Amino acid sequence: MGLMDLFPANTGSAGPPPSTPPPAGGTTGLTMGYYDGNTVTALWNYAQHFAMSDNSYGTTFGPSTPGLMNLVAGQTNGVAQHINGTGDETDGGSGTLTVVGDPDPLNDVCANPTRNQVQMSGKNIGDMLTDAGVTWGSFMGGFDLTIKNANGTTNCSRSSTGLAGTTKDYIPHHAFFQYHSLTANPKHTRPSSISEIGHDGPANHNYDINDFWAAVKAGNLPAVSFIKAPAYQDGHAGYSDPLDEQTFIVNLINFLEKTPEWASTAVIIMYDDSDGWYDHQMGPIVNQSTSPADALTGPGTCGDGTTALPGPNATVNAHAQGRCGYGPRLPFLIVSSWAKKNFVDHTVTDQSSVIHFIEDNWLDSQRLPGGSFDALAGPIEGMFNFDRDEGRNGPLFLDPATGLKISGDED
Repeated sequence: MGLMDLFPANTGSAGPPPSTPPPAGGTTGLTMGYYDGNTVTALWNYAQHFAMSDNSYGTTFGPSTPGLMNLVAGQTNGVAQHINGTGDETDGGSGTLTVVGDPDPLNDVCANPTRNQVQMSGKNIGDMLTDAGVTWGSFMGGFDLTIKNANGTTNCSRSSTGLAGTTKDYIPHHAFFQYHSLTANPKHTRPSSISEIGHDGPANHNYDINDFWAAVKAGNLPAVSFIKAPAYQDGHAGYSDPLDEQTFIVNLINFLEKTPEWASTAVIIMYDDSDGWYDHQMGPIVNQSTSPADALTGPGTCGDGTTALPGPNATVNAHAQGRCGYGPRLPFLIVSSWAKKNFVDHTVTDQSSVIHFIEDNWLDSQRLPGGSFDALAGPIEGMFNFDRDEGRNGPLFLDPATGLKISGDED
């Protein structure tokens, strides 16, 4: 257990990368790729000038949808409604279901009718921010169905071409808040105006990535924003090249650094799952499970499945079947004038640590109910320096294409 040494050398179908031919009788796709500062130079430069973690994990094992659910709700258990498709759930043991795969959001007009579709019960961080009167927004590449791209694509089929090929801009099972009825915008209704962005209105806090640029330019940056790039720039293995991802991240941060709001802004760069990029570090198991979806300590097992082990600052039992975690180690960076400079944090954290931070900063440390992992989550505050007597980091402007420094952060 815990050797983390059984990643497959090849998977999927043949094609670049890699450039080598597939093994005899088989097909191949890159899984053991390694990108350092010579390739994804921007992330290297951000890590050198700001703060990163080397001990942060996916909250549970699984692909994108459990990851984004954990980011906004700390919870993958409690499916309220579902339409059977490919079967991306596992029995929670108590009559409820836990999401372990990539179902689409129920009723999303762009959902694939052949996929399993689900709607979750319980609250997410968007509900809590709304209740507290805090502005917030979810900004997704391809969400605006009225736009026609330069290649002529529109509606749910808007697509873009990057270094890895052509793919649809909007991926329903990546949509942060579409899985919860109170925070969903299933018809992708447009906001009534730029001034609505971040507030209650027809769009119900769900917007296109273009709306983010427009809101910031209008001086209307929400207090909390969840941002997902168009798919070709989101860093997902297979259809997004890391250099296209670099372009999106650098353009976003360069843009924000030129605004008055930058002095009070923190950009958290993180991922919803590992996808298959390998990592050797075994994470702590803070929640055990025994279900057909589990395979960590044996077929159908992740521990003995009866006890939620105490995690960092744990005060509650968040046990539910199908929620084995923490999952694989994931990159986690903070770019901010308040981030510690050239700092590596070793605190054990997970995706729901972001919820924990939002709750502490805006919601008087209220926690989500129903077994959310936010109560177990380690803090990310150690990556910041909030001592106003010490100098702040200056902005760092990078070249979106190369990731090399253009100017800034001379302190």
